[in-house]
Amino acid sequence: MDLEELLEIGQQERDRQQQKKTRIRCCTAAGCLSSGAETVKNNLEIAVIEAGLEDSVEVCGVGCLRFCGRGTLVEIDPNGILYEEVLPDQASGIISALSEGDKNREELPRQSDRNHPFFALQMPLVLENSGKINPERIEEYIAVGGYQRLHHVLMEMTSAEVIEEISKSGLRGRGGGGYPTGLKWATVAKMRSPPTPLNKGGVGQKYVICNADEGDPGAFMDRSVLESDPHRILEGMAIAGYAIGANYGYIYVRAEYPLAIKRLEKAIQQAKKYELLGSQIFDSPFDFKIDIRVGAGAFVCGEETALIGSIEGKRGNPRPRPPYPAESGLWGCPTLINNVETFANIVPIIREGSDWYSSIGTETSKGTKVFALTGKVSNTGLIEVPMGTTVRQIVAEMGGGVPDGGKVKAVQTGGPSGGCIPAEFFDTPVDYESLLKLGTMMGSGGAIVMDEETNMVEIARFYMEFCRGESCGKCVPCRAGTVQLYALLSKLLNRQANQSDLEQLEALSYMVKETSLCGLGQSAPNPVLSTLKYFQQEYLDLI
Repeated sequence: MDLEELLEIGQQERDRQQQKKTRIRCCTAAGCLSSGAETVKNNLEIAVIEAGLEDSVEVCGVGCLRFCGRGTLVEIDPNGILYEEVLPDQASGIISALSEGDKNREELPRQSDRNHPFFALQMPLVLENSGKINPERIEEYIAVGGYQRLHHVLMEMTSAEVIEEISKSGLRGRGGGGYPTGLKWATVAKMRSPPTPLNKGGVGQKYVICNADEGDPGAFMDRSVLESDPHRILEGMAIAGYAIGANYGYIYVRAEYPLAIKRLEKAIQQAKKYELLGSQIFDSPFDFKIDIRVGAGAFVCGEETALIGSIEGKRGNPRPRPPYPAESGLWGCPTLINNVETFANIVPIIREGSDWYSSIGTETSKGTKVFALTGKVSNTGLIEVPMGTTVRQIVAEMGGGVPDGGKVKAVQTGGPSGGCIPAEFFDTPVDYESLLKLGTMMGSGGAIVMDEETNMVEIARFYMEFCRGESCGKCVPCRAGTVQLYALLSKLLNRQANQSDLEQLEALSYMVKETSLCGLGQSAPNPVLSTLKYFQQEYLDLI
């Protein structure tokens, strides 16, 4: 495979699509599939045949169209109509409208308003292909420029230049910690593998790992990217491998994501077929192979050292750091670990340049962020906004506020590792530092809206119950501390607590936070501490 052949494949695919006058894109991501998308798509295909429109109309399954609470979603090109809550028996009406116009309005599903802030305030970079291409056809990814950036870095850039470009972009890890991506890449690039028994690849062996173990309740950002644009992740990982000098990559994805796993497996097979993965990619000296490792769903395996242990076939327990994975990771080799969204940002940075990317966002938080907007909010779904967008814009404008005119009480960000932001701070810009000042964190991107009816002590207990069950049990502060915190919260909710119990709850929260081994225990008390800070009266009312 060379660049000319790659461009020819892309042109052939574009020519194929242009032969059709109309392209009907039906969302076949997990959310819409649960609403009957497969039947809707099949019925659309049947209706096209019955109408004799096979030569001018194409029906295709695509990834997430983002307005997840209104699935099944169907979008019509080139007129841009997005139908929501499409039922199987409405398929024939949609096809009839293509030739007859909207005469039979009662047979048509409701249309989404593309000028609504839910769409208008988004800036899709990570999600730029989501809902536009068929994730199971590599040709469609190539047709929108796929794998051209990999060719560019292999043929025209040194490894150091790639790392420099990522560093200058200001991209920070989207998994929650916000560590500078370029700095992490540079650290791994400088390391050399020691000749130890653990090192199966020999001196110089390194690894790239994509952390797709998305476990936060209410979060589905990484899952949607993998289901909608898997080749984007493969290309980003290959570029990372070239930059740090690694020839092997692993995608660690939880077993609860069967559709993502299926599409990743197919994408890897297709990339191998076109020699875009494997040996001597684009006839260069660079080799890169990717395998999938399926996790059993342990939340703690989102922590990088526990994840590494799981890939090695061990129990997913975290280990003390240092040494960090950049120095001694998978099988004792230097290992680069980034999450799905981080790798999805690599292609646009290389394509458009670091200056372009760093112009988006805030001074310390560059680029965009993908959020899964859920909870007591009118418009639920997947959004991607520039860093610095305020909480109010996300919840009130894009989310449409609480249904039926209710009031928003708080937004919980960062999952079990985050905290609750009260309504009085909704003008806070969403970036790493601003959220930390409020006692929460960006996390992987979950945003759960709560209304005035929500009991914040119950919310704290819910997350503590989750962390208690997910603790690996290796360190005492987390293993015993989360149990005691849950017991104290239950005591409060049962109206059996006194003032000393409340004081103990706060003190114990800080102890668990400051002495636990890994990020699970260190962040488990965050929902308790943030609700104690901003909603203390609700605790006092239970004494």
